[in-house]
Amino acid sequence: MKIKLFLTAALIFSVMFVTQIAAQEEDTGNASNFSAGADFYSNYIWRGSKLSPGPSIQPYLEFAAGGLTLGAWGSFDASGYTETDLYISYNFGFGLSLGVTDYYSPDYDVSDFSDSTGSHAFEVSAGYEIQGLSLSANCIVNEAGNIGSAGGDLYFEAGYAFENFNIFLGAGDGWHTDEGDFAICNVGLGTEREIKITDTFSIPVTGQLILNPDKKSLFVVVGFSL
Repeated sequence: MKIKLFLTAALIFSVMFVTQIAAQEEDTGNASNFSAGADFYSNYIWRGSKLSPGPSIQPYLEFAAGGLTLGAWGSFDASGYTETDLYISYNFGFGLSLGVTDYYSPDYDVSDFSDSTGSHAFEVSAGYEIQGLSLSANCIVNEAGNIGSAGGDLYFEAGYAFENFNIFLGAGDGWHTDEGDFAICNVGLGTEREIKITDTFSIPVTGQLILNPDKKSLFVVVGFSL
């Protein structure tokens, strides 16, 4: 309960901070720190697991100031899958970043934070990037019955970006694997390019080949951003 109260207080503080910065921008006439957009994917594959059976639209709204980022992200498809996540992170400028994400399913009561039927799973994360190498560690800190987190769910990932493609390897336990045991669950190869529409407008397109050794699944995912 103390962890949930702390995370809730952190989110409230962040909203107050963003509101103050936005008011200052309006007074000074500075360019907005807010951004919005949407990604479209052939399938919603998250950490090696297929969460959505069909094409997904994934909108986002984000505020960034200095090293602080605060945002909302969602995933929705025609089959009825819905997800709305809130997140906050801070980048320290030398490759290290820390963050908290609230994974929430709109299919359930937004005010339910209980262990047995909770609709929110809170994850704390740390990441580090240097040149092409990226490392991340993530931990779900609470149990939430309706969305399947057991509390203590771990996920680690390492990736490397080459000039024309990137590779990644992820392993986890809890809701990341079939039996809940720690296992490699996300191995992949990705690439991206920009399709030029006009002289001033182009669309970023990404593609990934993803293998989940734990669930014995192989996926090909293509997406583009607006």
